[in-house]
Amino acid sequence: MVGPLLFPSGNGYKTWEDPSFIKWNKRDPHVTLRCHDSIEASLKYWYERNKVDLSVSKSAVWNDDAVPVALENAASWVQQLPFVKSLSGYWKFFLAPNPTTVPDNFHQTAFQDSDWPTLPVPSNWEMHGFDRPIYTNFVYPFPLDPPHLPQDNPTGCYRTFFTIPKEWQGRRIILHFEAVDSAFCAWVNGVPVGYSQDSRLPAEFEIPDYCYQFGSDRKNVLAVQVLRWSDGSYLEDQDHWRISGIHRDVLLLAKPQVFIADYFFNSNLSDNFSHADIQVEVKIDDSRETLKERELANYVIEAALYDTGSWYNRDGHVDLLSSNVANLTLSTPTSGSHGFNGYILVGKLEKPKLWSAEQPNLYTLVVVLKDASGYVIDCESCLIGIRQVSKAPKQLLVNGQPVVIRGVNRHEHHARIGKTNIESCMIKDLVLMKQNNINAVRNSHYPQHPRWYELCDLFGMYMIDEANIETHGFILSGHLKHPTEEPSWASAMMDRVIGMVERDKNYACIISWSLGNEAGYGPNHSASAGWIRGRDPSRVVHYEGGGSRTSSTDIVCPMYMRVWNILKIAKDPNETRPLILCEYSHAMGNSNGNLHEYWEAIDNTFGLQGGFIWDWADQALLKESADGSKHWAYGGDFGDFPNDSNFCLNGLVWPDRTAHPALHEVKYVYQPIKVSLREGILKIKNNNFFETTEEMEFSWAVHGDGCELGSGILSFAVIEPQSSFDIDWKSGPWYSLWASSDAEEIFLTITTKFLHSTRSVEAGHIISSTQVQLPAKREIVPHFIKPKDIVPSTEVLGDIIKIKQQNLWEIKLNVRTGMLESWKVAGAPIMNKGIFPCFWRAPTDNDKGGDQSSYCSRWKAAHIDSLSFVTKSCSIETPADNLVKIIVVYLGVLKSEDGSFEEGKSNALFNIDMIYTIYGSGDIIVESSVKPNSDLPPLPRIGVEFHLEKSVDQIKWYGRGPFECYPDRKASAHIGFYEQSVAGMHVPYIVPGESGGKADVRWVTFQNKDGLGIYASVYGNSPPMQMNASYYPTAELDRATHIEELIKGDDIEVHLDHKHMGLGGDDSWTPCVHEKYLVPPVPYSYSIRLCPITAATSGYDIYKSQLQN
Repeated sequence: MVGPLLFPSGNGYKTWEDPSFIKWNKRDPHVTLRCHDSIEASLKYWYERNKVDLSVSKSAVWNDDAVPVALENAASWVQQLPFVKSLSGYWKFFLAPNPTTVPDNFHQTAFQDSDWPTLPVPSNWEMHGFDRPIYTNFVYPFPLDPPHLPQDNPTGCYRTFFTIPKEWQGRRIILHFEAVDSAFCAWVNGVPVGYSQDSRLPAEFEIPDYCYQFGSDRKNVLAVQVLRWSDGSYLEDQDHWRISGIHRDVLLLAKPQVFIADYFFNSNLSDNFSHADIQVEVKIDDSRETLKERELANYVIEAALYDTGSWYNRDGHVDLLSSNVANLTLSTPTSGSHGFNGYILVGKLEKPKLWSAEQPNLYTLVVVLKDASGYVIDCESCLIGIRQVSKAPKQLLVNGQPVVIRGVNRHEHHARIGKTNIESCMIKDLVLMKQNNINAVRNSHYPQHPRWYELCDLFGMYMIDEANIETHGFILSGHLKHPTEEPSWASAMMDRVIGMVERDKNYACIISWSLGNEAGYGPNHSASAGWIRGRDPSRVVHYEGGGSRTSSTDIVCPMYMRVWNILKIAKDPNETRPLILCEYSHAMGNSNGNLHEYWEAIDNTFGLQGGFIWDWADQALLKESADGSKHWAYGGDFGDFPNDSNFCLNGLVWPDRTAHPALHEVKYVYQPIKVSLREGILKIKNNNFFETTEEMEFSWAVHGDGCELGSGILSFAVIEPQSSFDIDWKSGPWYSLWASSDAEEIFLTITTKFLHSTRSVEAGHIISSTQVQLPAKREIVPHFIKPKDIVPSTEVLGDIIKIKQQNLWEIKLNVRTGMLESWKVAGAPIMNKGIFPCFWRAPTDNDKGGDQSSYCSRWKAAHIDSLSFVTKSCSIETPADNLVKIIVVYLGVLKSEDGSFEEGKSNALFNIDMIYTIYGSGDIIVESSVKPNSDLPPLPRIGVEFHLEKSVDQIKWYGRGPFECYPDRKASAHIGFYEQSVAGMHVPYIVPGESGGKADVRWVTFQNKDGLGIYASVYGNSPPMQMNASYYPTAELDRATHIEELIKGDDIEVHLDHKHMGLGGDDSWTPCVHEKYLVPPVPYSYSIRLCPITAATSGYDIYKSQLQN
């Protein structure tokens, strides 16, 4: 077995197709080892390693520069560790089509690799031009025939050289691979040293017998053969890019002959949290296999806790040793400790500083092995947090509190380097999460880089750590059982769970272990859950498979369950577990509608404790175009097949971590300070569980019809966690401003900021901001204008009627079609086409979800996307000298095969009456009545469209903003006065579609650089509008499949909608816009006012002129 590990035997046996053969010569899993040489060195190591904050995130790179940075980063992680050496760098690399075609004897020392190219390690080879990345959701990228694999199985051959420092003389050398995708065998100097599977956990092999002498000039040859596919790939069917290779660092560790091989820290808090009984189980590895009794006679094991938080609050020299707060001593050995040798150290910590996501207090644990004379032989250390995870009826408790999970799912993903990690990029993720009130992360769907856990400990992030198990693709084959039901897969599945727990058991951030994702449910899961509960009762177990309510999960953890269904479970008296959505609010493109409805339920329902949005970042990869430019690519763009197209683009941020507009909504519903106004009482509630408001500043601002009336600091006593401050709104400092204002709408905004900088935010960072509408002072009456006695000039030229007022404005309208053909203001062309009905939008990803039942499919089947508007009639009236009235009846019809219009009323999908009343003042009142056919599906929009000259590119509006918002995703968008360019309105989703809209717009102006343009507003009893303006026509947004393919139109396309359908987002594969946000095919009537505007006037003044007192 040793020689031909990765070569088929004569009988056809292949190691990589045997689920029972998952490793050879591999050391047992354990915590990350540092190999310190002293207590002082270990403390200094953490003193430096903990110096990370948001400033580091500013150096995150997402382009080609990431390649050298990743190599530098890998090397930097082992600095200050004299007995750890990184082998990161450029290795020789050859990619063979399959395992049988690798170069003969490539692992031998004499092999000539001078003509091989190089490949950075760590990296994924597909990210450097070898083979191609493959994106699939759950369809396996090879035929489903477990455990067999296709003959086409790209196999990477790696070679590098290393030397052993002479200072390592007499120590045991361990070769450590942090992660390799998917299976590999390693040779040192031509001798096979080990084989391993599991693409996301470490593999270690002891190698001193195969290395040249310490201090020798001869270089050791390390050769590694990596298979892209192995039987383990059947357990790794996660929804992400399938990319291969040595994607985490490769290390050499030097340990003494007897060393600390593993340790497990536990704490047991007293009922009042005044002290903690602490315990460390320590495993000793003795190469001489000494009896345990003799080990105790020859060696001393010690452990101590140091208060990490005290290190950075002092000026000048820091005496790290003086931060000692507890010492642990050896207790009587016990048996049955699940693989440990029974060395248990115990102690007590008085007045512990507890760890939570809100207050991530940490200690440094140092474990020391000394010889009989007291000399330090080995030293290990890690960060630990004192905290308690427990269960209560329908609650998950952290330190006795039912913390709410404001979470997100996160894959390891970098657009340039794939699965390889860079510390500044990880910190960028954490900083953005913390700044947007995210307090929890689910490692989807595999254990991640060890540094990620340390950073989550430091920044404060609750975590579900998930085993690298997913077999989603088995749902496509009815004749095959899921591996969880097969004994032949039991050891492989259990090995992955054990490896995760043993590596990550000391991280405070982990509050729950997960058995994997979408892997069915069966005995192998039950066995894994049982093992975890026995090994680590200090945490809960999570698993969604089998319906999210099996005996193998301590949390009811459904994915994409609707609000009404999670409420049913929460109210079920027979269900005693809390409900936390493991995935919800699918963030694919322009999405995350209805998010506020989930949080209205979560915030007000006992038994609901939050969830994890899917997911954090768009998983696009950088791809070079023919012209040398780079763009973000998705499934299929690399010629990969099978693929799931753009289903990898589900992020709250773009691949470079620029925030999607939806992240504002997430921040809002996740904000810990909640403000409400009910029955005259303004309530400010601190929804934190541990933090008071002592470090926060509260401010207020009042706006009337968009203009600020006043602002100030709101002072009151500190609000304790889970407590509130109530005030009669009439007692507030804003009341006099309200009382003296004649504004129609008055809004009060309460904003909460941090007074001081923290690890993740700067002083002044806004935590929460809520806008409430103050009571109306008077009855709101319809908006009308008072016509002036200005007589316009009217001239008919054939089909064109020209209406003008001296040189102030000029409108040309086609009396045959009823369409406006031009509108000039002060001689400058403004509008060149309009004003006509519109019911279509460029479909979003959610619109397309559901195949034939999708909104998009139903719209196109009903031909809403290809409507033509035929003028049934057009008449002109002049009921008074100061106005002209044009009455148009449109039919929304289809084109016949010969290109003619089917104008019969019975063939019309829409009947639209539009009345244009044009006053001498230049005002146009558009009154529209729409009658859709009742058998149409829910409509994308009901509104008007017109086109402006490209120069009319400055927009100001009074409505929600300043970012993109839609009827079902607008809670975070305050009503106010905003301005933006047309270019700035565009939201560059990687796959184009409807975007950039602004909700609840009262008025809007479109002006050129000289201030000339048009004003538009609601009129009469019509409600606020949905507004959009873009250089890209709707048809172009529908046509393009990538953002870089978009071609600007000849003008600016503007939409003013009376009704606009919501975005949805409960998922992206069924039509799931909530009913209240649908636009049913029923009659609608609405009015809009338009008028010319110059630099001498403002939209605000025009709007105020039409408000009736």
